[in-house]
Amino acid sequence: MAKLVIEPGSEELQYWRDLWRYRELFGMLAWRDVMVRYKQTIIGIAWAVLRPVITMLIFTVVFGQLINLASDGGAPYPLMVFAAMLPWQLFASAITGASDSLINEANLVSKVYFPRLLVPSATIVVALIDFAIGVVVLMAMMVWYRVSPPPQIFAVVPLTILAAMLALGPGLLLCAMNVKYRDLRYALPFVTQLGLYVTPIGFSSSIVPDRWRLLFECNPMVGIVDGFRWAILDSVEFPARALAITFGITVLMLLVGVRRFRAVEKTLVDVI
Repeated sequence: MAKLVIEPGSEELQYWRDLWRYRELFGMLAWRDVMVRYKQTIIGIAWAVLRPVITMLIFTVVFGQLINLASDGGAPYPLMVFAAMLPWQLFASAITGASDSLINEANLVSKVYFPRLLVPSATIVVALIDFAIGVVVLMAMMVWYRVSPPPQIFAVVPLTILAAMLALGPGLLLCAMNVKYRDLRYALPFVTQLGLYVTPIGFSSSIVPDRWRLLFECNPMVGIVDGFRWAILDSVEFPARALAITFGITVLMLLVGVRRFRAVEKTLVDVI
């Protein structure tokens, strides 16, 4: 005869086991998001190319030509900007997609049981695909400018994972808050746009005075952006302290985001 044993903490443990059991659903949600993203669009997947390229051109004209800011280590200015735009676009797209995910899937999450954590996590895949397309454009630019990749080019892989995880933490937190406070989705684009200008995208971190450098590096995207420039162009020194700060903030935000998301998930059906 089967026995049902209820132990303290067993519900939470079962939830994390369900994340693995529903891994196929994760793949289906991610693939569906990709198809929806590009279905019935005029230029389709080219949007993933045009957004960072247009931004790069604007930054090149404004900061590189009008303000005449120097690039890192003599690297071509457009390459310096584009190498920074890739992780930023990944971060901004991932956090925006994750924050809106539960609202967009209201019909699904209110009728069928599955770990709701899969929904915002699956949106990260779309941002990663856009990122991969951008990497192809970056490689073409490096060929055009005759810039050879340095030996540490493969460091881009862990840096990409770090950028995705950095976005997932706040994405989960905003996703949980967005269920109750729907106006947050309108404020997020403004916040991400503001973050674009306080992150070293169109300028080099070297122009920041030493007395402000530690405060500047508390922006977690500083370590990732400078890490990408180090890995792709070898135009800056390895940003060890900035990446350590980024890693610490990433872990903290993941813990806060998951905790808040799990708290909201228990009453999600009643609120959404």
